[in-house]
Amino acid sequence: MEKNIYGDIMKNISLLGSTGSIGTQSLDVCRMHGYAVKCLTANSRVDIIENQVREFKPELVCMMNERSAKELKDKISDTNTRVVAGLDGLIECATYDGADTVLNSVVGMVGLQPTLEAIKAKKTIALANKETLVAGGHLVTNLAKEMGVDILPVDSEHSAIFQAMQGSPNKKAIKKIILTASGGPFFNKTLDELENVTAADALKHPNWDMGAKITIDSATMMNKGLEFIEAKWLFDMPNEDIEIVVHRESVVHSAIVYQDNSMIAQLGVPDMRIPIQYALTYPEREPSPVNELSLTDYGKLTFFEPDYDTFKCINVCKNAIEMGGLHPAAANGANEESVRLFLDGKIKFKDIAYLNNEAMLNAGDKTDFTLQDVLNADRKARNYVIEAVK
Repeated sequence: MEKNIYGDIMKNISLLGSTGSIGTQSLDVCRMHGYAVKCLTANSRVDIIENQVREFKPELVCMMNERSAKELKDKISDTNTRVVAGLDGLIECATYDGADTVLNSVVGMVGLQPTLEAIKAKKTIALANKETLVAGGHLVTNLAKEMGVDILPVDSEHSAIFQAMQGSPNKKAIKKIILTASGGPFFNKTLDELENVTAADALKHPNWDMGAKITIDSATMMNKGLEFIEAKWLFDMPNEDIEIVVHRESVVHSAIVYQDNSMIAQLGVPDMRIPIQYALTYPEREPSPVNELSLTDYGKLTFFEPDYDTFKCINVCKNAIEMGGLHPAAANGANEESVRLFLDGKIKFKDIAYLNNEAMLNAGDKTDFTLQDVLNADRKARNYVIEAVK
């Protein structure tokens, strides 16, 4: 078998969402370790993906936007890379024969179907698309078990938990898991103080460089609520054994507590290339492009209880997973629409939690759901938000 520069078996990567924050950092890791990038996908950023194609020479590339696909095809006509478009093209990249690992870093519900198809094709899944598990739930986890496919978390919090669990002799030894949250740009603010905050205010994250949608989710703390649901599915833990703690420095990425009350945490500088690389090199650890953490440079690390009264989106997600069925899918779909409207200046910051909650409660009760049920619940929640704002 072909080996990489560190002597390990070469990984062949299909990277879904290569022009976003996670995608570009994933390519940093692939570049350092000499991994073969077989497929790339993006929505519409032709200029960025053209440069990626010329550097990594993928065999297949997909643009979700049809016009962008045509433009890219013209621009890279001198290469051997084939261009496809739309959801069908995204799924083709997710199931591509030449790739053994699919790193899904697309944003939003569009990531669910490619993940399911990649699992059916028995690809190892490096998952940065939280909507896959939030909306898909048991559809995803049951299929992965059936196909014998590993789902390796890329979110920094879930990767931290996954890493800390490597020292556990069995799952029964784990008492609870702790998800850390930065608190976003509005930490310690009251509801009244958030009355007139703008999208520009919400996009000023103190620690992480992320895309607009995820940064707004961090500001509302919806991101942590979605991660709560994701943790439930990834680690099969009871809801009451998942705790959220605000940690402003984003150095402790998350932790687990054992039955003897000892705690194991994963620490590192706030750089997504650590969890990305661990998902790609697991179970091995190799040199990283990330700076080493200096505890003395930080001096102190702080921890706080979340403010559930101000950041009500956490409660929306906790209630959604408690109610089960299609409620998490509805909460997620409503949030994607609410964030879009907030970024467009159509609603206020505080409206996001209200709209998400109302749409979630309107989901209806159905526990034994199909993929089509999930897609319908997502569409219903989005329409609810749009009509409510009208």
